[in-house]
Amino acid sequence: MKFLLVLLSTFLLMLHPCLYGQKTLAGNEFTFMFYNTENFFDTENDSLTNDEEFTSEADRRWNSARLHSKTERLAKVILAAGKWNAPVVIGLCEVEDLKVLELLTRNEPLTKLRYKIVHKDSPDSRGIDVALLYRSDLFSPFDYQAIPVVDSTDKSFRTRDILQVSGVLNGCDTMHIFVNHWPSRYGGIMETIRYRRLAAETLKKSVQSLLLRYPKAKIICMGDFNDTPTDDSLAKILEAKESDNPVLKGELINLSAGWVSNEIQTIKSKYSWDVFDQLIVSDYFLEKSECFEFRNAEIFNAGFLLEPDIKFGGVKPKRTYVGFKYQEGFSDHLPVLLRLELLNY
Repeated sequence: MKFLLVLLSTFLLMLHPCLYGQKTLAGNEFTFMFYNTENFFDTENDSLTNDEEFTSEADRRWNSARLHSKTERLAKVILAAGKWNAPVVIGLCEVEDLKVLELLTRNEPLTKLRYKIVHKDSPDSRGIDVALLYRSDLFSPFDYQAIPVVDSTDKSFRTRDILQVSGVLNGCDTMHIFVNHWPSRYGGIMETIRYRRLAAETLKKSVQSLLLRYPKAKIICMGDFNDTPTDDSLAKILEAKESDNPVLKGELINLSAGWVSNEIQTIKSKYSWDVFDQLIVSDYFLEKSECFEFRNAEIFNAGFLLEPDIKFGGVKPKRTYVGFKYQEGFSDHLPVLLRLELLNY
């Protein structure tokens, strides 16, 4: 019996090195997250936008109970993605307004983390926006702006702004985050390609302007780009490279480029998976500093976010609706994660 107690104690100490006064990597590892929440609408009709389908009178029968269920499910995703440490920063898209963001951050699992919100209403015709949530104990914004994507040849064109937030990570190092939701392919890939090129040009100019002011800026571009890493908007206009060339400085590196060979990617259309949700960083971000060290970038494809794809085979993201049928899912996109080790934590 004494031998068993000694063995058990030894095992527990092996599981918890912090008992020796050492910090585990788990304790130091934190997540930056991006998630397309798919139609995170409130229940009220906004007369200025096309949001009528997400009201209780419309075919979807969107109501308070379904909104609260969606909120709880999104909170579950956030906590699960962060593993042992809730995400420091969360970029979101397809959120209707500040009200749903406040509902999410006040949800019981998240309320103790005291997430704060950066948000501005976009001119999008459906009224959907991008936003940033952040843990104020670990990230301190000092500047933000909403950057419009404008078509000079079509004054009626409306889409989501690009949200830029600059802040200090853990009181140590400055980061510049761009949250994107580029124009969709609805209406045809070729018919809408120029709008994504406009978004790429807009982001490129903003990044270049930032690098002129801060030549070694640590930049994260996160978002649903509605294009893949090899499409011209990202590979040629934004010039996001598949890998870092150590000889060249000031490059953008697409950490998501390798995901195109994954069995499960970020969004599925019929038989085909694609990588629309991506994480792109400046090469300076990848350099180890006194404050943090980059660990990895990944798609969060936890089993509870997926369901069998009866029609096309394999699995697919479990959505809130399939057509107009409510099924209490999450989103048609999978979240993407960037993990860092905080060296001064």
